[in-house]
Amino acid sequence: MRIKLNYVFGILLLTSLGLSAQTKKIPVPVLDGEWWQIATTPDLGEYNTKSQQPVDFGVWKAADGTWQLWSCIRNSNFAPGTPLSEEYSTTRFLYGWEGKSLFAKDWEPQGIKWTAELSLGETPGGMQAPYVYKEDGVYYLFYGDWRRICLAKSYDGKNFERVLGGNGQPDLFAEYGHWDGTFFSQARDPMVIKRGNTYYCYYTSHVEEPFYDGAAFVRTSVNMKDWSESVMISHTDTYKGSDPMFSDECPQVVYLPEHKLYYLFITQRYGKDSQTTVYASPNPMYFGVDDTSRKVCTLPVAAPEIIYEDGQYYMAALNPGLDGVSVIKLKWE
Repeated sequence: MRIKLNYVFGILLLTSLGLSAQTKKIPVPVLDGEWWQIATTPDLGEYNTKSQQPVDFGVWKAADGTWQLWSCIRNSNFAPGTPLSEEYSTTRFLYGWEGKSLFAKDWEPQGIKWTAELSLGETPGGMQAPYVYKEDGVYYLFYGDWRRICLAKSYDGKNFERVLGGNGQPDLFAEYGHWDGTFFSQARDPMVIKRGNTYYCYYTSHVEEPFYDGAAFVRTSVNMKDWSESVMISHTDTYKGSDPMFSDECPQVVYLPEHKLYYLFITQRYGKDSQTTVYASPNPMYFGVDDTSRKVCTLPVAAPEIIYEDGQYYMAALNPGLDGVSVIKLKWE
């Protein structure tokens, strides 16, 4: 039903804008220059495995001017404890690096930064995809705990504490809450922008039918505590035979005020055949659901994070070998 409603909404939006809006020249993001690597697969000591990979990550500047990178490490030997009955357990945590400059190469490893708190309802080993939003001197860390989107905060951008809600847990919301005995319908990969007095939290989950089909969603809030019902913003085709479950991963939304356009970067595939599709829309809650009319390009990257520093855009993304994170300039043509 949600897909049908979004489709109707999209048609109405296109009609209101006029067909000429689709023929206007709009800026397209272009990778500019050479990549520089800021992180590699870390040495985890007793948790090392040959298959471990740094994947979804967040990058931000701390209060002391240093740059922080936290990445979800998957396929490690990390054993967080015994899960409760009917609860899933995995082996992920967030690992950190610190750079003196955004342009420095090979940032300094900082060790394991964030692990699940089982006493607060988080899934054992379920830490995923951090994103840090700064406002009024406070750093807000949005992250996934395998099922839910959760929140923590910091005043220095380095040391975070969970923000607990009325239930005594750090969760903000989940999606569907479906459990089929082996897999949850996860809400994961959050990122946040603010327009006016409203926060928009974009994230990845799955459609209700079929359950394993991936999609991207958004919820809104005016206080970071109470969030609206979800709205599907994209449902992208699979790429090179990849699993449809992962067709709308790691959403990133950027607003270009001079063009009054929001850009959604959404990943379909990791690794050597990485692909991210980019959509543009005047509406931050609609980028096309089973509709390619707002697609502007594809980029050969995975899990990108867009950084704006001193008037210049940059993109951080996973290495094709899933063995680290690199950065490149981003321009709009």
